[in-house]
Amino acid sequence: MTAPTLEIDIDPVWGDDVDWEALANRAAEATARIAPEIAHENLLVSLVMADDEEVHALNKQWRAKDKPTNVLSFPMLSRDEVLVAAANQNAPGMLGDMILAHGVCVREAAEKGVSVETHATHLVVHGLLHLAGYDHELGDAEAEEMENLERKSLALMGIADPYAVED
Repeated sequence: MTAPTLEIDIDPVWGDDVDWEALANRAAEATARIAPEIAHENLLVSLVMADDEEVHALNKQWRAKDKPTNVLSFPMLSRDEVLVAAANQNAPGMLGDMILAHGVCVREAAEKGVSVETHATHLVVHGLLHLAGYDHELGDAEAEEMENLERKSLALMGIADPYAVED
C-alpha cells in the first residue's frame, strides 16, 4: 500500500526511546488504506513533532487561539484538489503541514490512560484526515465520519477506539 511521503522533523523534547518516524509512517500507511485518496507517494506531508511553545505560537498566529493544541493541520489542497490528485496518480502535490505538541500529547495520553505513542499515532491519523479535507468542526455528521475513519485506521494498527466511552 502506498502512502503519502512524510518529511519529518522531530524536536529533541520527544526523546529517542520511540522510533517516531516509523510510528508516523505506519499511521500514514493505515490512514491511506482507509482514505485511499491520499494513498499516493507523490503527495507530500511535512510533519513536525514540536514542543508546546512552537505549537502555541502557531495556534495564536493562524487560529487566534492563545494556547497550544495537540495537533495543527495546514492543508495545501482543497478536498476537491485532493480528489483530483488521487485520480491523477502522477500529479505531485503538497498535501500540507502537521505539527504535534509534545506536552499536550503527553498530558492527553495520561488523561486517556494510553501511551504517548498510541496518542501520537491517533493525532497523526487525525491530522492526515484533516489534510485530506475531512473536518469534524463542520458539524455532527462530518465529525462522525472523521471519527469512524480514525477508528478504522487505528484498528488496522491494533489500537483501540479512542472515542469509546468507559463506564
